[in-house]
Amino acid sequence: MIDELAVRDVALIREATIEPAAGLTVLTGETGTGKTALLTAVKLIMGERADVGSVREGAQGLLVEGRLFLRDGDPDGVVVSRGVGADGRGRVRIDGRVASVRELAEGVGASIDLCGQHEHQRLMRRETHVGLLDAWAADEVGPARVAYGQALEDARAARAELRRLVELTQAADARLEDASFTLERIDEVAPLEGELERIEEGLPRFEHADALLRAATGAHDAIVGDGGMEDALSDVIQGLRDAAGFDARLEGFASSLESALIDMGDVASELRRYGDGVDVDEEALARMQERMAQLQGLMRRFGPGMDDVLARRRAALEIVESARDGGRRLKRARSALDAAEARLDAAADELDRVRGLAAPRLMAAINEQLRFLEMGTAQVEMDMSRRPRRLWAEDGPSEVELLYRPAAGLLARPLRKIASGGEVSRVMLACKAVLGDADGVETLVFDEIDAGVGGSAAVALAQVLARLARTHQVIVVTHLPQVAVVGMRHYVVEKSAGAHPQTTLRLVEGEQRVREVARMLAGDESDVSIAHARQLLGLT
Repeated sequence: MIDELAVRDVALIREATIEPAAGLTVLTGETGTGKTALLTAVKLIMGERADVGSVREGAQGLLVEGRLFLRDGDPDGVVVSRGVGADGRGRVRIDGRVASVRELAEGVGASIDLCGQHEHQRLMRRETHVGLLDAWAADEVGPARVAYGQALEDARAARAELRRLVELTQAADARLEDASFTLERIDEVAPLEGELERIEEGLPRFEHADALLRAATGAHDAIVGDGGMEDALSDVIQGLRDAAGFDARLEGFASSLESALIDMGDVASELRRYGDGVDVDEEALARMQERMAQLQGLMRRFGPGMDDVLARRRAALEIVESARDGGRRLKRARSALDAAEARLDAAADELDRVRGLAAPRLMAAINEQLRFLEMGTAQVEMDMSRRPRRLWAEDGPSEVELLYRPAAGLLARPLRKIASGGEVSRVMLACKAVLGDADGVETLVFDEIDAGVGGSAAVALAQVLARLARTHQVIVVTHLPQVAVVGMRHYVVEKSAGAHPQTTLRLVEGEQRVREVARMLAGDESDVSIAHARQLLGLT
């Protein structure tokens, strides 16, 4: 949801700020006042392509800044800015950090639908139509789509394994001799997992056993031997205690040294046990050194590390076993692929089945909205066609496309090829009204939605927009007073006269809003038009 949008030096706008309502916000104004500049700003903040021609004449560059709430429960929102210099260089920042246009499109752009005559919005892209159906029928389609996705993943994994084994088998004859030699040489040494690390840790103790033993024994004797540190410290303690009769403070020193004497005795005992455990075994040392030399030889030949040696052994063993098993592994892999493909076929059929049941109900709901919007006999239809197996994708085995029939008796064709801007916007409105909050988009911006609409159809359009604003933030550029009066917030776009015109944005409330609605009704602010405006706004 857009919380605030600040625009500077975009087209005829020098500086403008808009704070859309959480529900329906309307923008009105005379034709040619520059409402499209605001839509340009929205497109920029969505991460769409920047056009240096949008920079206001004479300015060094344009800047669009906005604060948006992209996640429920986010108290601070996200602050984004998009700048475009007059030289065409652009910059993007998200929460103060430098970002890419792609990040902007994937974050902010994914939360906004811009629906207008010239906008490349979601409804015009065929690849989004399956998502529209799946979102509406999520309870039925969801489990089938999950099952299909897992089956597709399993089939791809089975196919990849078969391909790997085929390549392995084809290369086996050429590589068998080398693999057999590698396996034989490594198995002559038979290295074990973790063996090198254990030898590297233990070998220094065997190599320097004499020095270790001398150090431990010498330290032990220095502590507990005749005239050693233990005897000397005992004499000191006794002397302090004898003198403590004259000054009690010396007893504290004696107690502290006595604790040190106990610790010294413990260390001496540990040193004795350590010395007893030192093994001066020349034969064991020789065996360990020989083993280390064998492992190092393997690493020089097949390394550089022992992990590489063991990986070479596994690869060589696989080649040798593949040559020995007479094609049994290939047969098992082919059987596994056949089974995975059978499960995928069943999952694909089930996904198409539940979508096929849901599509007519969704189309009926959308067409009901189109009739309410008084679009005559226009209808939408959904076409499903099975793709070739090699083209099955994560979204399903079939192509799903929304078609539009402008009137009964006419051919239904892809929406992007036949509908006018106003028709596209109203079809989008009908779709969004049916989907509610299941579409995952928070903000809808409508332009040209009221093209060719008047009378009772204008009232119906306003009602649908008001209902849609219960589940979405809706921003509408409109010329219809019936739409303007249902807005929660109303902005007027105006252009100054003169040699250097500027577009400004003004929030209207109270009497100012009454006068703007009157202008929209009759082109003037007569007593009759003002009275009518008050009636539409519910102020009478």
